[in-house]
Order: sequence, then structure tokens, then C-alpha cells
Amino acid sequence: MSGVGWDAAPSVASWPGLPPLAGDRSADACVVGLGASGLAAVEELVDRGLSVIGLDAGRVAAGAAGRNGGFLIGGPALFLHDALDRWGSCAVDLYRETLAELDRLEATLRPGIVRRVGSIRLTGLPGEPRDEAEQADRDVEVKDCDAHAAALRRHGIAVEAYAGPLGQGIYLPDDAAVNPAVRAMETAGRLEHRASLHEQTWVEGVRSGEVRTEHGAVRAGVVIVAVDGKLGRVVPRVARRLRTARLQMLATEPVAPGRLPCPVYGRWGYDYAQQGPDGRLYVGGGRDRFVKAEWTGSVEPSPQVQRYLDGIAGRMAGAPVAVSHRWAASVGFTADARPLCTEVAAGVIAVGGYNGTGNLVGPVAARAAVALALDGTPPAPYLAP
Repeated sequence: MSGVGWDAAPSVASWPGLPPLAGDRSADACVVGLGASGLAAVEELVDRGLSVIGLDAGRVAAGAAGRNGGFLIGGPALFLHDALDRWGSCAVDLYRETLAELDRLEATLRPGIVRRVGSIRLTGLPGEPRDEAEQADRDVEVKDCDAHAAALRRHGIAVEAYAGPLGQGIYLPDDAAVNPAVRAMETAGRLEHRASLHEQTWVEGVRSGEVRTEHGAVRAGVVIVAVDGKLGRVVPRVARRLRTARLQMLATEPVAPGRLPCPVYGRWGYDYAQQGPDGRLYVGGGRDRFVKAEWTGSVEPSPQVQRYLDGIAGRMAGAPVAVSHRWAASVGFTADARPLCTEVAAGVIAVGGYNGTGNLVGPVAARAAVALALDGTPPAPYLAP
């Protein structure tokens, strides 16, 4: 019961891999990290006509980019009404940018990889509350969900009331689901003939004009470090601006088809699941129940969180489940939930700290990093400079 459930997909299991860097190289630009944000940066740079070398310490999307819940949901990590309260109107700008990124992703990947099925935010978890404390939390979340929906409607973003077998909440029809590992492999496959991409290449240090690795140095006028969790290891200058957390997941054996019609998240978004086309549930969450233990760089699943996820999986399935895979990943969190997009040295831009929702926010930040590096365009206010 170990390994990443997403990796069982045939296109991931048969991934031939990319060669490690072989000695010193030069290019116009170098991208460190080949997850969703790093691959977006590579794409943006080659579209601008630059020669690009991309590096990853492991396999493409072997970190959080291929180990997350596979939710393609609009907006930042904060619900829109909360982001508006904390950041102002730029929160809506980020929401619209993520939806545009989703449209772009759907248009560039093979049909069927992005499943435009929407998402459901539940008030609580499926089933009746188990105790008075859960009922009290649900009562509070009902009011918050109403505020969330009102903010979306006020800014012309599609939202509908949801009441069904899973409970009550809101349905957001613009959102989508994906196998995140397949998404990354497909993207890398499209780019590997336009850029020089390398796996299994550990980056030892980054400075203006140079990225040093275990296999040689890359000299480049532009360097974009697109790493979410553990970004501070690669770029020590930002280490005090974000914290690394462990997010844990599991996959089940197939359950009744159609149990989850789309990605579903409840209990303030801390617990979440989607059902793949094969009937398996991919379930994550519980970090808030074990906060101190989950502020860690470890990517080993913990028994405590996994036991909690067993219960969430059962509630999402509406019946007992059998677990086939368990895994974890590192992600970065910032103090105000704004992702980082910041120049850390001349020509070196760091992006990360997506607060657990990097599938669309990450590429938005990466494209902003390219604009900052090439055009001198300051990051939008929804990105921390």
C-alpha cells in the first residue's frame, strides 16, 4: 500500500524518462523544477524564442505537482471572499487568471485529460454529523459557504447551490479534474523537443548567470526557480518567507461509479477527494488535525493522518473502502497566502508557496516570473514580490 496512486496510469507507468544533465551547458534560460509551474515557465520561454534548459531533481512532477489531489479549481488557496478581505480586488484578477490558465491547459492537452466537470464545496463532510462538535462546525461553515457564493456571484463567476447525496454546499461549474502526473507527463512530452529537459539532476546552488548541479553547471542569463515545497533549500534568500508542509493522500480500490461526480472538498477545504474514471477515489486532507506534525519536509506518510484519511475515504465513498496506495508530498505556505514571485538575484526569479493549490496558481506565477525576467513587468499584487 505504498506508492503514488496517480502513477498507475499507463502513460505515467510507461514514461521513458529524460536523461540527466551531462556536463556543463549554456542556454538563454534555465528552469529549475519541472512540475506544473516549471513546465509553464519552460513553455513561456520557448514561445518567446529563447533556448531553455529545464532541470528536476527527480522525475518530472515527482513532487507535489504529480502527487496532489488533481483539482483544477479557480482562484487562490483562500476562498474568494476571504481573499478579497485580505488582498482587495486583485483577488478577482487572480481568479480570472487561473480560469484562463485552465482554458489554456484544456486546449493544449489531449482530449479527456482535463475533465471539465466542475467542483463541489460541501459544508462539512458527506453523511450526518458524528457529534455535536461536527454539527457546530457545519453550522458555521454553512454561513461561510453562503458568503463564498455571494462573492462569486458579485463578480460574475459561475456558482450554483448544491444539495444532493453528498450533502449541501455549492457547485462551481468552471472547475475541472485531472490526473496531475498525466498532465505533467503530457506537457513535458510536448516540450522535450523544444527545450532541453533533464531529470535526476540535483541542483546544488543558484546564482546570477549560473545553476550548479551534481552533473555540471548551466550558464544562462535568465534563471527561474519553480519549486514549491522546500523552495528555501534551493533559494535560501526566501527560506524565511514560507514554510514547508506535508500533504497526505491515499487511493482506494474502485468503488461504485459516479459516487463523486466531480472534485469534492469539505470542512473548509481541508479534506478533499475526486473519483477517477477507473472508479478509484483519490482522497487527501487532515493536515489541520495534526498541524505541528505536518510542518515538516518529510514525504513519508504518517500513520496518524493516514488513519484519519481512511475515515474520510469511507465517508466520501458512502461505504467501507479498500486502500491501494498511500503517499505524501511537500508544499509551501506563505504568511498571507499569496504565492511568491520575486527576484532573488540579478536575472534569478523564484516562484513557489502556492499554499496547497498550485495546479493553476503555479503556472500563473511562473508566467509572471518570465514577464518579470524578460520585460521587467512587476508581479501583480496577488503575487508577493
